[in-house]
Amino acid sequence: MSHILERRRSALTGELLIRVGLAFAVISVLMLITNFQFIRAMAFPDPDDVMRMVQVRDLIAGQGWFDLTQHRVDAPHGGVAMHWSRLVDIPLASIIFLLTPLLGQAGAEMAAAVIVPLITFACALLLVARIAWRVVGGEAAGLACLSMALSVPLLAQIRPLRIDHHGWQIVLLLLAVNGLMARSPRFGGLVTGVALAAMLSISIEGLPLAAAICGIAALRWFGNRKDLHWFTHTMAGLAGGSAFIFLVTRGIGDLTPYCDAISPYHLGIFAVGAIGAWLLSRFEPMPRALLIGGLVVIAGAGGAIYALAARQCLAGPFSTLDPVVTRFWLAGIREGLPLWWQDIAMILQTLIPAGIAIWASMKLAGQSGGWLRRWWMDYTLLLIAALLVAIFVARAGAALGALAAVPIGWQIGQWLRASRNARKPSRRILGLVGAALVLLPALPLGLFAFAHSAQAEIGQAPGPGRSETPAIARAADCRLQDVAGALDRLPKGEIVAPLDIGPHILLHSGQSVVATGHHRASGAIRFQIDTFLAAPELAARRLRERGTSYVMMCPGLKEQQIYAGLAPDGLMAALQEGDVPGWLAPVAMPQGSRVKVWRIRADLP
Repeated sequence: MSHILERRRSALTGELLIRVGLAFAVISVLMLITNFQFIRAMAFPDPDDVMRMVQVRDLIAGQGWFDLTQHRVDAPHGGVAMHWSRLVDIPLASIIFLLTPLLGQAGAEMAAAVIVPLITFACALLLVARIAWRVVGGEAAGLACLSMALSVPLLAQIRPLRIDHHGWQIVLLLLAVNGLMARSPRFGGLVTGVALAAMLSISIEGLPLAAAICGIAALRWFGNRKDLHWFTHTMAGLAGGSAFIFLVTRGIGDLTPYCDAISPYHLGIFAVGAIGAWLLSRFEPMPRALLIGGLVVIAGAGGAIYALAARQCLAGPFSTLDPVVTRFWLAGIREGLPLWWQDIAMILQTLIPAGIAIWASMKLAGQSGGWLRRWWMDYTLLLIAALLVAIFVARAGAALGALAAVPIGWQIGQWLRASRNARKPSRRILGLVGAALVLLPALPLGLFAFAHSAQAEIGQAPGPGRSETPAIARAADCRLQDVAGALDRLPKGEIVAPLDIGPHILLHSGQSVVATGHHRASGAIRFQIDTFLAAPELAARRLRERGTSYVMMCPGLKEQQIYAGLAPDGLMAALQEGDVPGWLAPVAMPQGSRVKVWRIRADLP
């Protein structure tokens, strides 16, 4: 009975806001302290964060709202059309626009890169706490906040400077789940559908979890015929929200059936789902067999649209990539690989909390009744779906960590309560061990795992094709900002450089680059890989034919060591060993800089 009373609390009480506010204040201060050196150096965690800032800067400078092309990437072929959504640009651009008069452009960009992830974290924290508050109580809400803050996969996506789209996807997923708790199926379904539409417009990689939530809404209809509005209104919100967001962020100028972003055929599938659900609901009451058949027909119609309109996407969003690009670049993006490719720490940090969360959620379902039993059964299904997605795509562990926080918060509370009330020391110890078991996978690599200096290097023993220079952790460690002035003093031209350095060149100079690590630049990425692997004489001919002006490298970058190891007689191997071919003339860089730049000489054959 107590759980029912909890649900009838106001959704946002003062007590809840105080709990969330205190948790946010403490965790935010810790994140700012542990990331201080990164923030001071503007050392973004990932090249995608750098490219996001470049996109926002271009927007503020006057690039068209519907123009998502990076014109300084692969410029000879018209640039690269990015698959990213303007929704993520809005908060960044707004803060930069407002603060530039006070802090200057550089200061405003730094402030936005810190403030926006903290806002994202605050939203996620509030949405998780709200779920726990309404179904398991105040103590569990506070512990859910703690559990969420100690999820390493989640923390990696909401830390300061992490301005790419993953944090907002987590927020919108949690908003969709909050919609599933609404008293009104119509209102709750619309909230869930619109949240899913926004999540998918930001990145299509959220499609599996969106499908899982729509499936849960359909199961509610199947379980209780009066709950048909959960599915019909979720599909209506998804279809209508997707169409609206597409029009206001993409327009009608580009209706290409992309595999990696919401496209017209997706809108058609969602519309068929919404219309089909509404038509099917008109036959209620109907036999269960007819309902199942109707849902199968709706799913089949959506599948037919997909197969006919986007046949090239049937093998996945990256199926059209050049095989060489897939092998040498895509396969090296660790966070996009399955969980079994990750290190043991990441595997444990994903699987142990997820297992405890699913177990706790099943326990809650077993000891509950009525609507609450159904809620926890639905939540268990969603946790299982999130775990399956995370097993195949490791970075989805962030969404799993957010969802797992609610039942984990409750379970920790149970263990602590049992420990306080136990008379025997052995039982008290057992309760504390249970709580520690949940937290320990995250604690060693939690907040302070990100505290190492932005200048830190990781040692790596030299091997065939490698220089004696230790491999460095990230392209940000090359500190392109230190050579920005020198680069801008050079005549404008195209630079061929390792993929992860490309966004930094765009951010810190006015030069253009051959390619960056973004899959729509597949042709340019292939050209760059082939050039670095080619013999120096062949590389010179390729670059001159393209019209490239400069070659850049950063000694010790792991990407370069891969090229050198694969082609010991290639251009990159020669540059790594200091055997610079005569057709390259050195360009002076500031003293102490890691970056090396050469001009491609036009006066030699």
